[in-house]
Amino acid sequence: MSIHWVMGCCYLLLFTTGTFMANVSRQTPLRGELYNFHKAMGVLVMGLLTWRILILLQVWWRKYTRGLPKLSREWTQKFLLHSTLYLFMFALPVSGFFFSNSYKNNNVHFLGFTLPDIFPQNSALVDLGRSLHFWLAYTFMAFIVLHIMAQWKVVRANWRRFKGMLKANLVSRKS
Repeated sequence: MSIHWVMGCCYLLLFTTGTFMANVSRQTPLRGELYNFHKAMGVLVMGLLTWRILILLQVWWRKYTRGLPKLSREWTQKFLLHSTLYLFMFALPVSGFFFSNSYKNNNVHFLGFTLPDIFPQNSALVDLGRSLHFWLAYTFMAFIVLHIMAQWKVVRANWRRFKGMLKANLVSRKS
C-alpha cells in the first residue's frame, strides 16, 4: 500500500508542477530546471509503476490461483476503474516523452543520465504531443476523483488516522 501513496504524492507533484509550467512565461528564471524536474519525476513514476505492476502480479498469482474472484457488478466496476487508472499511469508519462521528444534537443534526464529518445524529433507533432499530454492529464485527474469517491470510506479512515497521528505528535512535543 505504501507504493500507492508514494505514487499518489508523485502524481500530485507532477500535476502541480505541470499546471504551473503551462502558465509560466519563457523568461521566468529556473523554468528549464522545473521542466527537467517534471520530466525526471515522469521517469520515476514509470519505474514505480513497473515495480507496482510486478508486485500486483505476484499478489494476483497468490490470490487467484486458490480461486477466481466472484464476478459481480461491484468487482467488475472496481476492476475497470483500476485498469483505467493503470492505463493512465502508463499513457501519461509516455505522452510526456512523446511531447518532449518532438522538440529538437529536448532530452529527458534522470539522475544525471540523458535518456535516449523514444520517439523521433518531429516539430510538426509538437502541438499534438502538447494536446495529448494535457488532455490525458486532466482525464486522469477525473478518474482519480472517481477513485477517491469510490474509496471514500478508506479516505476518511486514513484522514482520521493522519489527524490522530498529528495530534499525538503535538501532544508528545508539549510534554
